[in-house]
Amino acid sequence: MSPIEKLLLENKAWASEVKADDPGYFERLAHLQTPKFLWIGCSDSRVPADKITGTQPGEIFVHRNIANLVIHTDVNVLSVLDYAVNHLKVEHVIVCGHYGCGGVKAAMTNHDFKYVLNMWLRNIKDVYRLYSDELDSICDDEQRADKLVELNVKEQVLHLAKTSIIQRAWVKDQRPQLHGWVYGLKDGIINPVFHMDAGAPIDPLYKYDDL
Repeated sequence: MSPIEKLLLENKAWASEVKADDPGYFERLAHLQTPKFLWIGCSDSRVPADKITGTQPGEIFVHRNIANLVIHTDVNVLSVLDYAVNHLKVEHVIVCGHYGCGGVKAAMTNHDFKYVLNMWLRNIKDVYRLYSDELDSICDDEQRADKLVELNVKEQVLHLAKTSIIQRAWVKDQRPQLHGWVYGLKDGIINPVFHMDAGAPIDPLYKYDDL
């Protein structure tokens, strides 16, 4: 049996088990998506949003990419943000990184990861540059990487606040709140590291005055 065939077989077994426990489960799920949360997380397979928060399908709208980045030219993440904020009316947007992030560790090196990954990791290098004095003062490599994970999450939350999508929702609906979290692979605990309430002050350079 190939790995793909095994996945499909496991899917059938899972669906049968769910139906046996709750015959109406999939029928209800097909007509329900009212999440209060948008989750922007890392693509790392060890950090599934629903599992680590104990939520059910339909409760969290999810976008994932390497190192949980919010880039102002990334149509993918911005389209997810637009849909979640303006159509699903989410009340909270969570950027969740994780300690031991491979993308963050890669960005801390000077290795050539070829064109596409170099371009993506450049965004994390920019975060390092902003906080280089603080990060360079940390002697232990693992602790320095963990600190960069936290600072990267903070910067991505700030990137959210710089978008007209978020600022317009803040003006019109006083939502959503923005949260920066870091998940611990070693203990399974989420560490909240940054927070912005709706309407929180941002650098005036990035604030729209005609929303």
